[in-house]
Amino acid sequence: MERIKVKIINRSGHELPAYETPSSAGMDVRACLKEPVTLAPLQRALIPTGLYIQLPHGYECQIRPRSGLALKHGISLVNTPGTVDADYRGEIGVILINLSDTPFVVNDGERICQMVIKEYTRVDWEPVDRLDETKRGDGGFGHTGVN
Repeated sequence: MERIKVKIINRSGHELPAYETPSSAGMDVRACLKEPVTLAPLQRALIPTGLYIQLPHGYECQIRPRSGLALKHGISLVNTPGTVDADYRGEIGVILINLSDTPFVVNDGERICQMVIKEYTRVDWEPVDRLDETKRGDGGFGHTGVN
C-alpha cells in the first residue's frame, strides 16, 4: 500500500482525521462547530470541519457518508462522494442531510463523514463516429430483467 505526505492545517481543536482500523480506506472527519446544529427532517446544512489540506497533483480527497450515521439516524451527504481537488485551499465543508423523520443534532467534534484520498487519471478525448460493439450494447437501467 502506497503512502503519501499531505500537508494539513487543523483549526478545529479536534484530532486529525484518522483510520479507525489497519485496513480502513476512509478516515473519520469531525464537525467544527461553535454551537450545535439541528437538522430537521429533509433539511441540509454545510458543516465546517476546520481542516485545510494540500494534496499532491494527481490526487483528490473524496468525502463520503458514515455508514453508522446513515443506518442509525438517516444522516447522509447531499453530494456523495464530494470531491476536494488538489488545488483547493479553503476549509473542507460537508453538506449533511437528514433523511429521517426526526430532528438530528450535530455536535462539535462529532464524526460526520469519511475522507478517502484517491489518485485519479485524466482523459484525452478521442472523438469518433462509432464505438466498438459489445454484448450489452446500449442496454441501460434494468436491461437484464434481474431484480
